[in-house]
Amino acid sequence: MNGWERYAAVLEGRRPDHLPRVPILMAFAAQHIGSGYGAFASDYRVLVEANLRCAEAFGMDQVSTISDPYRETAGFGAEIEFVAEGVPRCLRPPLADTMDLSRLGKPDPLSSPRMLDRLRAVEAFKRSVGGQYSILGWVEGPAAEAADLRGVETFLLDLVEEENFCCDLLDRCIETAIEFALAQVRAGADTVGVGDAICSQMSRGMYERFVLPRQKRLFEAIRRQGARVRLHICGDIRHLLPGIAQAGPDLLDCDWMVPLSEARAAMGPRVILTGNLDPVRAVMQSTPERIRAALPALVREAQGRCMIGAGCEIPPGTPPANLRALCTPVS
Repeated sequence: MNGWERYAAVLEGRRPDHLPRVPILMAFAAQHIGSGYGAFASDYRVLVEANLRCAEAFGMDQVSTISDPYRETAGFGAEIEFVAEGVPRCLRPPLADTMDLSRLGKPDPLSSPRMLDRLRAVEAFKRSVGGQYSILGWVEGPAAEAADLRGVETFLLDLVEEENFCCDLLDRCIETAIEFALAQVRAGADTVGVGDAICSQMSRGMYERFVLPRQKRLFEAIRRQGARVRLHICGDIRHLLPGIAQAGPDLLDCDWMVPLSEARAAMGPRVILTGNLDPVRAVMQSTPERIRAALPALVREAQGRCMIGAGCEIPPGTPPANLRALCTPVS
């Protein structure tokens, strides 16, 4: 089996030759090809080259368009600064000092430069490795994008103090997420990742009231277009698992502090779990022998319905031998 066949087999409930390897690589991938991170995040050609070379070197089954959270934010009108060796910076959230949604631009995936750059990455992957690897698109989830537009602390206060405004803002964000996701599927992505990390800082009630119904809309729209959904929420999300099960992603990234056995109990048998070794202690700072020894236990906890990765991004500076060990074929 090649990477795409292996990935599709697991999603369809068939037995692969071994489990797909789908770690998240961003800064590591840029470092691997000797690129600064600013170039990786701003030029799809660098991102594509880095992913392809890592997939070949480490035995991965998916290539990815992930770089930073500000593709849509730039489309809304934010000024983004690129730095050579760091994640791009949003110089000021567009709604930092106002609740006037008319101040926001109208993101268009086909003309907003940073969104279009991601579409070009998907298209390049489709041309070069379509049918060989899974191709992962990416959008910001509704809460993550709202926090980028308003500022994290302000958005969290808004959830308590400005319910009507929050609902309007979240609706604006989910409309953009759906449009951007579907454009990536049309360009060739078979799966769309949804990053909504800020949700880990919400109570279960707040998540289920404000975010769950909007995530569900997004997931359903992606699946109607014929693609799958990979939900990524960094941090300890054990309190959110019942709501996430209702939202219904196809794949759920679990960070290292979430036991896969708990995630499996909450999500039921359908959802594929990915992860979830600690990216720092159990991957970067570990040894190939310890990494390989840890993988079978993860598979057992997930009851076999899983893909192999770490709890979050593989850090730059991870020894290549350690990433190669993480990508060891496991049945």
